[in-house]
Amino acid sequence: MRQDEPSSGAQALAKVKHYSVREMFRKPDRSQFSISPDGRHLSFLARHQGRQNIFVQAIDTEGNLLGEARPLTHESERDLPSHTWKGNAHILYAKDFGGDENFHVLSVPIDGGEPVDLTPYPGVRAEIIDDLEDDDRHILLSHNKRDPEVFDVLRVDVITGESVQIAENPGNVMSWGTDHAGRLRVATASDGVNTTLLYRDAEDEPFRPILTTNFRETVSPLFFTFDDKQLYVQSNRGRDKTAIFEFDPQTAKEGRLVFEHDEVDVGGLSYSRHRRVLSAAWYTDWKTHRHFFDAHAGQIHADLERQLPGYEHHVTSITRDETRMIVSASSDKTTGTRFLYDSGTQKLVTLGKVQPWLDEADMAGMQPIRFTSRDGLQIHGYLTLPVASAGEPAPRGLPLVVNPHGGPWTRDVWGFNPEVQLLANRGYAVLQINFRGSTGYGRAFWEASFKQWGKTMQHDIDDGVDWLVAQGIVDPKRIAIYGASYGGYATLAGVAFTPQRYAAAIDYVGVSNLFTLLETIPAYWKPMLDMLHEMIGNPNVQAERQALHDASPVFFADKIRTPLLVAQGANDPRVKQAESDQIVQALRSRGVDVEYLLKENEGHGFHNEENTFDFYEAMEAFLARHLAREG
Repeated sequence: MRQDEPSSGAQALAKVKHYSVREMFRKPDRSQFSISPDGRHLSFLARHQGRQNIFVQAIDTEGNLLGEARPLTHESERDLPSHTWKGNAHILYAKDFGGDENFHVLSVPIDGGEPVDLTPYPGVRAEIIDDLEDDDRHILLSHNKRDPEVFDVLRVDVITGESVQIAENPGNVMSWGTDHAGRLRVATASDGVNTTLLYRDAEDEPFRPILTTNFRETVSPLFFTFDDKQLYVQSNRGRDKTAIFEFDPQTAKEGRLVFEHDEVDVGGLSYSRHRRVLSAAWYTDWKTHRHFFDAHAGQIHADLERQLPGYEHHVTSITRDETRMIVSASSDKTTGTRFLYDSGTQKLVTLGKVQPWLDEADMAGMQPIRFTSRDGLQIHGYLTLPVASAGEPAPRGLPLVVNPHGGPWTRDVWGFNPEVQLLANRGYAVLQINFRGSTGYGRAFWEASFKQWGKTMQHDIDDGVDWLVAQGIVDPKRIAIYGASYGGYATLAGVAFTPQRYAAAIDYVGVSNLFTLLETIPAYWKPMLDMLHEMIGNPNVQAERQALHDASPVFFADKIRTPLLVAQGANDPRVKQAESDQIVQALRSRGVDVEYLLKENEGHGFHNEENTFDFYEAMEAFLARHLAREG
């Protein structure tokens, strides 16, 4: 077992500042900058009526801001999560209600008119399929108004809200895709276990199945080739690591290999819509890297690296002619700064630092680690140690917070994480482990997690803790575990199945009962239920039913002795309130004191600022009580 880059903690020239929860989690003054297709306006999120709303402001050809920024939306109940331009005259955005994840798509004109709800139906979830960049008036979106379990496709007028259905879901289509002309020509369908790729040469033809794979194999369409005849796909068919291929829909076979990586999956592929060429592929080992196909894109990347040394940069918005763009520059120690960049003059204009009140010198570095699990798998992750003042010795015997990620079929990545920085600022080491099942490491590593909740997936977390303890960096008597969603499940599993290991535990919207999790999934997840049975377990099979019981922390609440804090949103559609209620009630019935933070206006995680403050202030106080050094 070894650590890739041993660290004794970053060295600061002065004592590290103590940042309050409100400083760490306060909403930015301005964020999510976007540029209009003609490059004449900027949009961004900023505070208005106590919430994050959309603003717009004119800019000149030099990138200077003109006049005053104007609010386009006036939301007062919940922060808006995101927005995008639709032509030069409208902005599209999504909103849900109380965290229920039934997102509506709305359009607002930049001249100050009223927003139009393009999906004004209660209980409906909608998403944009294609923003139809060459049509300033219409978009393609899908929603589940007709049937809560499936999503039909509609062409919608962003000015009037009028819609016309252009494809009815036969009951098994999980996703839709368009060609470069905005024609609906590809879809993926599922019977719950097998995935079928559907294709048609023209919109007046019916879709036809061209390829069926088990869900364990991926042939996922990204976008069409520029002649609209073939597809670029992510595929792991017949291989372990996902790679990018050209794909012929007439033969249903992968053709030219575009890009692959020996050690990790390829994450995606980008292209220039204006110049109609491939730009880059990217992959993530411990950081994200790009491979460029296009010299022009590579030159822009090189110039941004020259001007922004030491930061990861990403183009987040671009004009139609691709000459002006919004660039984000960030790292593991800062959410960074946003710039307006002119690719012709190579001029960077600063739009603003996202969180200027946080000093990078006070933030902790996020170091990659790897170790070997008890059954021989190589496990990757990250270790963050508190920043040390100049002259301090290498840290020994630190309190530790283990922070398993949610999903579970996702992964932790390198970058700024306010949770981790808060914990490091309080003097805790933070361990994040990409346990088996974490995505990006190939098919075999992902499949190794199937039906392993509470078993080998949990062992990977335990093994990572033991590996770190063996190095003497952390104090084995002062270890806490904290996670959200699946991470919340791993927290409960940790204190139920290894009750001596942790001194404190925090479960945030976590699963306590695998039976009720599978019984109460959202309607639009129902087509995937058979797949979830394959991945988690099938309660209708007796042997697997017993395994689900044995992996559900609620049935072992009598073993839990670790102090526990539980946080839950009442409107959570994925991990229902009952998941938290069950474990809290089971413990309180034994006289165990459990702190329970329930927010009636939240869902799967807290998003309103005041609720976020409440949660992290409760976490801070809870950990301080239970991880304090004895004596």
